[in-house]
Amino acid sequence: MPSIRNSTVLVIGGSSGIGYAVAKKCLEEGAKVHISSSSASRLEASVKSLEQEIPNASISSHVCDLSSDNVEKNIEQLLSTIAPIDHIVFTAGDPLAIQPLGTIDLAAIHRAGHIRFAVPLLIGKQAPKFMRNGYKSSFTLTTGSASQKPIPNWSLIGGYLTGLHGLVRNLALDLKPLRVNLVSPGVVETPMWGPGGVPDEMKKDSLLGKVGTPDEVAEAYVYLMKDTNATGSCVSSNSGSLLI
Repeated sequence: MPSIRNSTVLVIGGSSGIGYAVAKKCLEEGAKVHISSSSASRLEASVKSLEQEIPNASISSHVCDLSSDNVEKNIEQLLSTIAPIDHIVFTAGDPLAIQPLGTIDLAAIHRAGHIRFAVPLLIGKQAPKFMRNGYKSSFTLTTGSASQKPIPNWSLIGGYLTGLHGLVRNLALDLKPLRVNLVSPGVVETPMWGPGGVPDEMKKDSLLGKVGTPDEVAEAYVYLMKDTNATGSCVSSNSGSLLI
């Protein structure tokens, strides 16, 4: 399988959690990695940590606000600064919009989809101008296991998570020969769970009696960068949560 050594990789949302683990794995494989986030302080801390873990790492950081109405301009500026890019990974997110159906209004629908659906679509629009053209280049998005298994009170966010499956397949057509793929993690032990981590009952309810780690899930993203035959595909890493 092709190496990603010396490839230029941009991880949007790479300052923590799964994105940080993807950046780390790419650096270990010899890639030139750029991470972006809305927080300059978090980026600074992440770069220092990655440099400590991987001496002589080629790591750079970029502040990019994805929440504003000027998001497309911000995306274009980010991509143009790094170009030419071989691989883009999108792991950015905001708090999951979990709320009863009766409380949802149009504003809530727009907010819930801004980061998780609208932004990846706009990145797809801009990406061809700043990526190396050809099947060796890739754009990988992130959904979650709730995209395939309904959960009470998840209609709002679940619709967007499921929609990413369709978005990826259509982007694969529209952006060919660039490859577009999707990673679908289940519960993963990331900082979003707070100091206590994933609750023990969630681990016990898993088919495997465990949840994923960022390093495990990161392997899926790197695989999709390397497999030049994979496009319009989804890789799941969910401890068997879809089976119970």
